[in-house]
Amino acid sequence: MKQSTGIISSDSAMIDSEEVEDATAEVEWRKLSVSVALHGVRLDRALVEAAPEFSRSYLQQLIEAGLVTVNAQIGRKASHKVKAGDALVIELRPTPQSQAFTPQAMALNVVFQDEHILVINKPAGLVVHPAPGNWSGTLLNGLLAHDPAISSVPRAGIVHRLDKDTSGLMVVARSRLVMDALVHSIAARDVSRQYLAIAHRLWTGPASKTVDAAIGRDPRNRLRMAVVDLDSQAGKSAKTDVVLLGNADRGCFVRCILHTGRTHQIRVHMASLGHPLVADVVYGGTYVEGMQRQALHAVRLAFAHPVTAQPMVFEAPPPEDFEALLAAWGLRYNPGSQAKNL
Repeated sequence: MKQSTGIISSDSAMIDSEEVEDATAEVEWRKLSVSVALHGVRLDRALVEAAPEFSRSYLQQLIEAGLVTVNAQIGRKASHKVKAGDALVIELRPTPQSQAFTPQAMALNVVFQDEHILVINKPAGLVVHPAPGNWSGTLLNGLLAHDPAISSVPRAGIVHRLDKDTSGLMVVARSRLVMDALVHSIAARDVSRQYLAIAHRLWTGPASKTVDAAIGRDPRNRLRMAVVDLDSQAGKSAKTDVVLLGNADRGCFVRCILHTGRTHQIRVHMASLGHPLVADVVYGGTYVEGMQRQALHAVRLAFAHPVTAQPMVFEAPPPEDFEALLAAWGLRYNPGSQAKNL
């Protein structure tokens, strides 16, 4: 592994690091000095913060294999608490993960760009971040090619994600300070994210509903998320407003406004209402009229610019497959009346 990723940790004063390469280039040793900010944290956490191109489980395997030293002594336990000033050394072997944070040129639909941020209209089918099964060809790889300087920003500036098969708008930070500001704004719920969705079954009842239901791992299927009872299961609070835009014999067209941003939140909440998204086979949907991915599109993104504080509002009309399904059901998207400023 001859090339450093250049991706730094997501905590501003985490760990200073440097690489020392073996002459054979078959093994990489990364030397790390623990900062005050990481004093008392687990060894595996310290390592993953310093080497975000690797998964935490992979780094735990390195610890178990005796490939991590703490002050020149082999660190055998991932739970070992590091101290400020500790000298850590990791022996890294070439893996798909280690090579995931590399630039790959691709066509990006850049809606807006200035020296601080990028706003991207992501197509369905594009994975946002490298992960098992998708170590290359991701949006992150494309961002690194589009803007080499972004390699110094954690996760290449990605502050929120869309599922692989969800299309629509994302904001990306081009500097560390801007990333911190955007992360803070999202956590404070000052970033407005609205989605369009096409779901099964005729909508009944009030035209606007709020789903306030915690989401966690489905205890019967760990690959899915589910609405959970926080008194008995692990999870996080989640809230979505759902507004009816149109009804058809075979389903409904809705706008979803996120108050939180949990994994698969809209997909889970819509399924909990008895309206799984079209083609979302994970949560009870079926393929309809050529739609081969969950019918979900991030249509509107609004926030205060992290540097100038100027109000920024972006809208992206739904892609062709989404529009084709609407037309097949006798529905249409009217941005003037259906993409409201909420």
